[in-house]
Amino acid sequence: MTAPDHIIVGSGINALVCAAILGAKGAKVLVLERNDRIGGCMRTEEITAPGFVHDVMATTFVLFITSPAFAALGKDLARHGLEFCHTATPTGVLRPDGSHAVLTTDRAANIAALNRIASGDGDRHGGDVGGIERNAGLLFGLLGGALWSYPTTKLMAGEAWRRGPRNLAAFLGEALVPARGWLETAYKSETVRALWAPWVLHAGLGPEDAFSGQIAKVIAFALEAAGAPIVKGGAKNLLAAFEALIKERGGEIRVNADVASIIQKSDRAAGVRLASGETLTAAKSVICSVTPTQLYGRLLGDAAPKRDVDATRDYRYGKGNFQIHYALNRPPAWRSEGLDKVALLHLTPGLDGVSKACNEAVRGLLPAVPTICVGQPHALDPSRCPQGKAILWLQLPEAPRVVKGDAAAQLETPADGQWSDALREAYADRIEAILANHIDGFRETVIARRAYSPADLEAMNINLVGGDPYGGSSTIDQSFLWRPFKASRNNETGIQGLYHIGASTHPGAGLGGGSGFLLAGRL
Repeated sequence: MTAPDHIIVGSGINALVCAAILGAKGAKVLVLERNDRIGGCMRTEEITAPGFVHDVMATTFVLFITSPAFAALGKDLARHGLEFCHTATPTGVLRPDGSHAVLTTDRAANIAALNRIASGDGDRHGGDVGGIERNAGLLFGLLGGALWSYPTTKLMAGEAWRRGPRNLAAFLGEALVPARGWLETAYKSETVRALWAPWVLHAGLGPEDAFSGQIAKVIAFALEAAGAPIVKGGAKNLLAAFEALIKERGGEIRVNADVASIIQKSDRAAGVRLASGETLTAAKSVICSVTPTQLYGRLLGDAAPKRDVDATRDYRYGKGNFQIHYALNRPPAWRSEGLDKVALLHLTPGLDGVSKACNEAVRGLLPAVPTICVGQPHALDPSRCPQGKAILWLQLPEAPRVVKGDAAAQLETPADGQWSDALREAYADRIEAILANHIDGFRETVIARRAYSPADLEAMNINLVGGDPYGGSSTIDQSFLWRPFKASRNNETGIQGLYHIGASTHPGAGLGGGSGFLLAGRL
């Protein structure tokens, strides 16, 4: 058999995008996945009851449909059955006292609604998302482009010429403002502040982290412009479309193919060795969509460059993730009006509540009042469950990787710091109690519940270290030019023919497929 041009290790969104783009260029690609299915953090199963279709991990694809990867691949993926479902109300927030706010995909309506909550807050919202729109070329060039490249150098030089060097420096300095600084100075209403504070968690940040204010504005702009779409029938249908497209373009995908090591010849990556002992040769390159821990530890071992081994020891992973899925015998009866069609609703006391829960998780404590993101897939895609029924997708982005205690001093935590099944269910009970306070008769509607601790998520995907879904801490010192390491340069590894993509590399986590797209374009 002829050796493939490129072997891709892993099959998350970046790997699939990379394989599809390389295939379009005529390259022969082999994708290897250690699990029994492709997808990384995209997985769809009937985990609660028959007929209830859940996206077990990732579910919202706003970053994908607004990405250069989707612009290049969207029509071909649609040919292979990919469809998205939308709602006009992508997000909202609900506080313990019932006060709430809902964002729509209509900017004028949002400005009016937020002004009704607090005079001037809507106008400020219009200015904030308008500012993202006006600066889109620079922002998205840096957020999604290859930073060590001529196009980025040209972009920055052009912006310095157009704005003036001092004004460009001021813009970049403003972009570093934490979300707390932005929200407390920009908005009068605690409810409006609460609308945006939780979204920094979905970027792997906390409200006191540098750059969190800017990323929250970018998310606000994206949600308003493109909503919070989900895949019709579940994320599995996106994976099926990618698989069909990759094969159509001459590529091959193998599951249950655990790569144990990378083979080098003449100081160059030449292929891989599977755990089974089988060796596979690559004519041009080996591309790894894994964490630094996997790449420079398990896959390269003693052959890893010392500089990268040392950098891996200092690489930090972020907070864990906790998920709960419900099958319900009817849609939730929210006690506050206008929430039944919201795609992603955050339950939180507000900015201080997000900050407190985030800090507790970072310190290894189970948050007393966690930030709860409630997805309502049935409201967008009725095919996900039997008629008249409902499903809920709950994500808690503030979960300790290692449990040192309980901030509420109610739950007994294990001495070894590891998540147990008993602790997972006890913590899920805490979250359910908060949810039930906002929904009439909630517990009577529950058909089944399935919870996943950070340990459970890591068991499903080896790249979710400690349940961290973002491939490592996303603070500014581990982002942009410095992701994954301070000396990193685009997707290079220091070994010829070996490239690194995925959430641990620029542009970072999310379902945009950015690193896979950038590398495929370069290759």
